[in-house]
Amino acid sequence: MSQSSLTFRLGDRQVGRLGYGAMQLAGPGVFGPPADEAKALQVLRDVIAAGVNHIDTSDFYGPHVTNKLIKQALHPYPDDLCIVTKVGARRDDKANWLPAFSAEELTQAVEDNLRNLGLDVIEVVNLRAMFGVHEPEEGPLEAPLEALIKLKERGLIRHIGLSNVTAKQVADAQKMTPIVCVQNLYNVANRHDDALIDSLNAQGIAYVPFFPLGGFTPLQSGELNEVAQALGATPMQVALAWLLQRSPNILLIPGTSSPQHLQENLASAQLTLPPDALAKLDAIAQA
Repeated sequence: MSQSSLTFRLGDRQVGRLGYGAMQLAGPGVFGPPADEAKALQVLRDVIAAGVNHIDTSDFYGPHVTNKLIKQALHPYPDDLCIVTKVGARRDDKANWLPAFSAEELTQAVEDNLRNLGLDVIEVVNLRAMFGVHEPEEGPLEAPLEALIKLKERGLIRHIGLSNVTAKQVADAQKMTPIVCVQNLYNVANRHDDALIDSLNAQGIAYVPFFPLGGFTPLQSGELNEVAQALGATPMQVALAWLLQRSPNILLIPGTSSPQHLQENLASAQLTLPPDALAKLDAIAQA
């Protein structure tokens, strides 16, 4: 698949707007090893073979599982591959997601990511705010950002991004350091970030939506299904195509552990939604 006409700047890289998220390569609940390691490794190799040059991961997926799989499948990495990770959370032995915001925890997280990915420097590290687990909530990010800025000055990371944050948190962070991307929950039915996306686009900053079909509670939409059926596509392909058409600064990171679903997701870059389909989909958010 050629993505030459579908690119946007991420840090120092020009990446294809359709990337890959590695979260689903871990076991159930993003915890433990995959059920089929060989298939997980094949998906990663298929990602690169398809021309994808943006992989999103984190060392708290597993934990450590997805990064080790990425290294096993792809190292040494293609020159144009941009690997983005996130820090700010940790997992306990019961698979709970816990905040990990201290300077010591953030430093350890970055060093773990570097070691398990086999990298000397990470292109982008997103700080994942944990004030709200399921949606952004206001809270101070100055201290953890200061820790990441120091790691950037040490040459361990090139750029800083934010995840699960409010527009105010983005603006406050930008007073401290350049922010190259924002990664939040956003899809055709959850459009709270519309104004933020437009603001970031005007600044040339990438917006990376996660859970394009609702995530752990999948979006049930008659309108989405109708559009998909009319276009001979899957609901996921329509949801991804809608995001690509929403704004040029949106970078997608759909995840899957299935080689077949990977190809279906990548095909969404070739799907153009006509005006009547867009109108029907836009109505979902107003329902």
